[in-house]
Amino acid sequence: MDVGEAMGTLPPPDLGSAFTNSPMGVALATPEGVLIEANTALGELLGLDSAAMRGSTLFAVTHPEDLPGAVAVCNDLGPTRARTRHECRLVRSDGVIVPVQVTASWVDGSPGGAPPHLVLVVEDVTDRKAMEARLLHLSAHDPLTGLPNRLLFHDRLRHALDRGHREHTPTCVLVLDLDGFKAVNDEFGHPTGDAVLVAVAGHLTSVLRASDTAARLGGDEFAVVCENTERGDAEVLATRLREALPGTLTLGPSTVPVGLSIGIGSVDGGVDPEVAQEAVVREADAAMYADKASRR
Repeated sequence: MDVGEAMGTLPPPDLGSAFTNSPMGVALATPEGVLIEANTALGELLGLDSAAMRGSTLFAVTHPEDLPGAVAVCNDLGPTRARTRHECRLVRSDGVIVPVQVTASWVDGSPGGAPPHLVLVVEDVTDRKAMEARLLHLSAHDPLTGLPNRLLFHDRLRHALDRGHREHTPTCVLVLDLDGFKAVNDEFGHPTGDAVLVAVAGHLTSVLRASDTAARLGGDEFAVVCENTERGDAEVLATRLREALPGTLTLGPSTVPVGLSIGIGSVDGGVDPEVAQEAVVREADAAMYADKASRR
């Protein structure tokens, strides 16, 4: 028996059952977006009775910030553009915000039959969004300390320099390096060395202002972007950072010496960010090595 003969022996598919039992939210709507029918899954997604949704619209439960885009997508649908897909946020009846992907398809009317209408498939993408956010965080943060990494540091620095260029405000960068960190690893082991880095990161962030960004550039090197900050204020911050590290850290049974060398680079307001970004880091780096040499 070939496929055609096999299909001929089966009853026609119950499309109504497919609509009702779909695990994703599905709705039929007028070209203007008014719901004609909604399945159980869509009602459960929104915390509503699917039957009671008839006559309403998805626009009514769309997050206000996403509403203009959703309306524009609906208005674009028609015989010449029969399908679109967009992402937005819907607000459940209990106030919980649900990120969704909506696939909207235009269905032409038939002579003497149904008028033109839309088929809306609404997929909850909460898990995917959470995974994307997790991957984005990992790509921009140091996995050991949780601080921004070198990539995000340069992004924040460029943001600060762009603002300084627009508003003529100064920007400072602090580069920090632990003194004798290799000896810590050699004497106490790498797990203790990692614990030192985590503890130092905690001490740094505890004294920073909300507008400052601390980052781990790699190894035992850290940096801080100080937006809209005069050099004198950056020097005060450097003093506070030194005071935050008491010279030793007690980690379990070990007391570990921790020294800190700090260099400051500064840029006056209005300087071209393309010129300033590399220069300010280079200045801070050179000052840090000079501080380390003097401390020896």
